[in-house]
Amino acid sequence: MAMKDYSDEFKADAVALYESTPGATYKSIAADLGINRNTLRNWVLRSQELRSGAPDARGARTAVRATQATPAAEPDERIRQLEARVAELEASERKLATERDILRKAAKYFAGGDELVSRFEFVHDHRDAFEVKRLCEVLQVNRSSYYKWLSGLQTRRARQRADERLAARIREVHAASGGAYGSPRVTAELKDKGLHVNEKRVARVMRTFSITGVRLRRRVRTTVSDPSAALVPDLFRRDFTAPEPGIKYMGDITYLPLENGEFLYLATVLDCFSRKAVGWSIADHMRTDLVADALKMAARTRGGLDGAVFHSDHGAQYGARAFAALCDQLGVTRSMGEVGSSADNAACESFHASLKCETLQGARDYGDAATCRRTVFAWLTRYNTRRRHSANGHLSPDEYERRHHTAKLTLAA
Repeated sequence: MAMKDYSDEFKADAVALYESTPGATYKSIAADLGINRNTLRNWVLRSQELRSGAPDARGARTAVRATQATPAAEPDERIRQLEARVAELEASERKLATERDILRKAAKYFAGGDELVSRFEFVHDHRDAFEVKRLCEVLQVNRSSYYKWLSGLQTRRARQRADERLAARIREVHAASGGAYGSPRVTAELKDKGLHVNEKRVARVMRTFSITGVRLRRRVRTTVSDPSAALVPDLFRRDFTAPEPGIKYMGDITYLPLENGEFLYLATVLDCFSRKAVGWSIADHMRTDLVADALKMAARTRGGLDGAVFHSDHGAQYGARAFAALCDQLGVTRSMGEVGSSADNAACESFHASLKCETLQGARDYGDAATCRRTVFAWLTRYNTRRRHSANGHLSPDEYERRHHTAKLTLAA
């Protein structure tokens, strides 16, 4: 078809036909009308532009006619639409730039973990740089939840400052104990210093500030029984308590690891009443002299052991004739648990475990023999005079015995 001028009505009808035909294409409709494909496309786009700029238009035909009737208004309308679009894009760009800034700062802020509380803290710390609403949207948190969190912020900060002050006091007690005390003993020590605090709170603060002890797992066999030794009855029956000091004693041997894979050995004698270490001996062997020297020291500490009962395991040292003769000489009755049962001497096992845990502090060995002796000696003396014992109501063995004697004198008076 030759080029010619088309009426406004023809243009409007052509646009209406294209828009009302399902699945229509410019090519198919243009072929039906006998016009160029691009011509139809321009009519349709022009009609759509007019309608988007005038929401109350009454249809494609009216829009095309209005375009022909007011050609001078068309450039101004187009400029207005473009300006509106530019403003929209600029607003979108600002929004995206804000999001990028927030996320860039958040990436550094949440390096240690992205928790809900951390998100609230981020919003609070950056509320002056960005709108709270925008921060909450980007971090995907509820604004009302943030304000609820904010309402309790001062209370939480006051509690945190109080916990920091308590942690400082706990560190002092913990350091004075050689890093050995857990929450029960720390609580007892703080109460003696005039600070009345709940043990659960002490435990929580110790966990929060990583104040803890070290456990020792390495074990070496020190009990080797002598099949030829005379049978000795079990007079304790796993009862490691006593109503008075100087009545029941218990003893055992433990290893002390040195450098280069060598060992020293420690024999101890504990009073069942207060768990006081009344006798000990350290040597580079496990012969009978080791346990005999510990028992002799206990006799000197107590001023004699006549009438007392001494309990041990079935180690060859305790079953030796020389040790039996020493017990007879001191007036001590021997007691032994079952063969192969560590529970029958559990109190001594626990004592030695605490000693190594608190003196080694996680190290593999004590170093040389001289260092080992000094370290263990210092711990044993401090154990009696200052270390709080759970079996004594968190009193040291010496203090526990002192209060017992004072109570007896008060009752006698």
